[in-house]
Amino acid sequence: MIQINGTIRLAPGTVANNPETVEAIKAMVAASRAEDGCYTYTFAQDLSDPDVLIIYERWRDREALAAHGASAHMAEFQKVMAANPPVGRDLRIYETDDGAPL
Repeated sequence: MIQINGTIRLAPGTVANNPETVEAIKAMVAASRAEDGCYTYTFAQDLSDPDVLIIYERWRDREALAAHGASAHMAEFQKVMAANPPVGRDLRIYETDDGAPL
């Protein structure tokens, strides 16, 4: 399984002042969750810093992740993000097992 964790820092006020960005994120999440091989796909807003998005993804394998990267909804999402470019990001990819309940 492939897991991606990390953060994306947006310019101050991007989430609060750009509803089209929020809608693009929601559309990206919905389309990604429907993809073959997607186990988890989540964007969350950091409660202590509203300009930071927390990313958590789990994919069946690298092929599923590659298909996600080449999807039409990813291309649309990247257009929106290009109009509101992140000021920083720290994303990590992991190869892992399914884990165990805690």
